Amino acid sequence: QVQLVESGGGSVESGGSLRLSCAASGDTYRRFCMGWFRQAPGKEREGVAVINRVGSPTYADSVKGRFTISWDNAKNTLYLQMNSLKPDDTAMYYCAARSGIYCPLLSASPYAYWGQGTQVTVSS
Repeated sequence: QVQLVESGGGSVESGGSLRLSCAASGDTYRRFCMGWFRQAPGKEREGVAVINRVGSPTYADSVKGRFTISWDNAKNTLYLQMNSLKPDDTAMYYCAARSGIYCPLLSASPYAYWGQGTQVTVSS
C-alpha cells in the first residue's frame, strides 16, 4: 500500500508558475511508476506527466517544454514544476502511482494509488 498526499496548488495568472508536491508513504521501498493527472470540470481525467523507475519522464504534448516532473528519492516526494501556465491548465491535479515497469500516460485506470487532488486555477 502507498499513501499519496498532494500540495502546492493555488490560483495564478496566466504566465505564472506553481510547483506541486506529492508526498508518498507506506510501501515506498518498492519502485513505482509515478505520475500527475488532471481533471477539469466536465472532462475526463488526463495524463500530464509520468516518471518511471529509472527517472525517465514522459509528458503530454500540451505541457511539453512548460512542465517538469521529478522524483526526490531521499524525500519520497514527487514534484511537478509548472511554468508558463495557461487558463487551459486549470484543473484538479492528482498524483498517482502504480507498481510495474510500464508507466502509461494516456490512461489513468492502470494506476492503483491516488492522492486526494490539489486545485490549480489559472486566470487570463
